[in-house]
Amino acid sequence: MADLLSLDFFVRSLILTGMVAFFAGYYGVFVVQRQMSFLGSGLAHAAFGSVALAILLDTEPLYVAVPFTLLGAGLIHWLGKKGLSADSSTGILFSVSMALGILFLSMRNSFGQDAFAYLFGSVLYVETMDLWIAGALFLVTVASFPFWGHWAYAGLDAELAKSDGQKVDLMEWLLVSLLALVIVLSIKLIGAVLITSFLVLPASAARMVSRSFARMTLLSIAFSVLGAFAGLFISAFVGTPASAAIVLVHCGILALCLFFQATFSRNV
Repeated sequence: MADLLSLDFFVRSLILTGMVAFFAGYYGVFVVQRQMSFLGSGLAHAAFGSVALAILLDTEPLYVAVPFTLLGAGLIHWLGKKGLSADSSTGILFSVSMALGILFLSMRNSFGQDAFAYLFGSVLYVETMDLWIAGALFLVTVASFPFWGHWAYAGLDAELAKSDGQKVDLMEWLLVSLLALVIVLSIKLIGAVLITSFLVLPASAARMVSRSFARMTLLSIAFSVLGAFAGLFISAFVGTPASAAIVLVHCGILALCLFFQATFSRNV
């Protein structure tokens, strides 16, 4: 344990893991509530397309991924206002981004480990800049806490929220934009392939054992952070990829919650 904590890359990964797990637990409840898991997958693959472009240009992926993914989130929201369903617009973004990613990577003679790391995640790719960006996103997330009630209300009944004077469209755009930033931050650690699971599993587990949305949010954050730390240390000791270990621990938490729900019928 002490040997691991003496490694700079592992300490950076540990800090980033805790922060992105907090984000995933917090925003994941809205993904589950709204059945937006496909949106998370679409944004993840949009991020991968931009990362592939950054690899081709030999520049820092975050410089390209952040604006590209935010643009994708805005495009999905705009297409939704034009009458296209969320699934359809997300599917379009998913397909176009992956096609561009494949094209960009094919234009580079050698990309191997870089592309593999961003597809499946790697603790070795976490840098100090990622921590600064995560810290900034944490401050933005804290500043957005007053909007939690608006998002929860709109997720239950958007039309009723509009009739009550809620700025539903603006709040939805803000939520999707913050979700896009979380996905960009998570892609180095978790990888584009498993990001959706990282968002959905803790929130789904929390939903199994919660009778209120507030309790679901708190439990989702707790499950996400604890599972992420456990998975990271398991991967370090066993030698498995961190992303796979984290997601499998989250699967185990979900299985325990399903058992708890079946046994006690939500009497919590």
